[in-house]
Amino acid sequence: MMDMEVELDGLFRHNSTFDYNDYNYEYKDIDLKGSKEVLIPVLYSVEVVIGLLGNGLLLAILAQKRRCWSISDTFILHLSVADILLLVTLPFWAVQAAQHSGWCFWGFLCKLSGAVFNINFYCGILLLVCISLDCYLSIVHATKLYSQKRPMLAHISCLLVWLSSLILTIPDWIFMEARKDPSQVKTLCAHNYSETLTELKLVSRLFHHTLGFLLPAATLIICCSCILLQRSSKGLQRPRGVMVILPLVVVFFVCWMPYNITLIVDTITSSSKEPNDGLSGSPAGHLKTALMVTSALGCIHACLRPLLYLGLCGNFRKRILAMLTCATLESERSLWDLGVGEDPLPDQSHEGEELNQMTSVDHQVQSTDQC
Repeated sequence: MMDMEVELDGLFRHNSTFDYNDYNYEYKDIDLKGSKEVLIPVLYSVEVVIGLLGNGLLLAILAQKRRCWSISDTFILHLSVADILLLVTLPFWAVQAAQHSGWCFWGFLCKLSGAVFNINFYCGILLLVCISLDCYLSIVHATKLYSQKRPMLAHISCLLVWLSSLILTIPDWIFMEARKDPSQVKTLCAHNYSETLTELKLVSRLFHHTLGFLLPAATLIICCSCILLQRSSKGLQRPRGVMVILPLVVVFFVCWMPYNITLIVDTITSSSKEPNDGLSGSPAGHLKTALMVTSALGCIHACLRPLLYLGLCGNFRKRILAMLTCATLESERSLWDLGVGEDPLPDQSHEGEELNQMTSVDHQVQSTDQC
């Protein structure tokens, strides 16, 4: 019988232990970066094409209607101009997201693009506040803020909206610049607040959250709620202007609410004393990504607004079809059915007539009883 000796000395000799605590796990988000570099430029490109086409048709319609201008046309024009300014700057943000080097344009274009982004937001919400206030006063208090006999008040309101937007974007003109991102190798167009200007950053964010978003949003919510409660309490049919204003307000909030909520979270985290390295795997890195995505989603409203007009405003739809088919169309009283600066709504006049008829009947009944 053969003796088989198995030497296990070489197998168990190397019994040294390994310390895995010093091993660095690298969380690579190549797929996420790749998706951002593709999806965000595609989203911006779609917004630019649809938005410029829709707002271009809108301006062409307003140019044809310039002889019979209305108060609603004034507000629609300013909303469209603000959207076009935003859409013109979107290709710069698309190039920054698509290229590995990041922002490759002049520093002035960085300041201009950042300021126009916020100007569009402020103009959009403040102009909607003006329209909603006029609708609220017309329905709830039977009075008008704007009148066709006083068109200058509408122009002054729009001018104040633009001035307020420019004042609120002063930090963008000062602190927006193209700089190297500490967590990446690419150059990003963003606010550059030094450590000594942290309090100034919080003050500018506070103005944005309060004057630029929370107060106008509260005004819109209160006006729309009072309008709906007023109509439902009387059991009356909603006027046409309400059916156009409410979708405009809802779409604006749906588009911009995620960005503003993310910006509020970023303001709270940046004001904390904890270190914020901005790496891709850290909370600060996730907030940067969330701000980039939600800002792209917020810009969708610039191309959705003409589509809303097309679906909600029948006269605007007729005018577009007539222009595309080279047909002649008689001028309509209102293309937008907003009711801004127009005469009191028909159902309100009917209510007054019904009240007069009821009071006259009561007087007749009282006179017959006395006889």
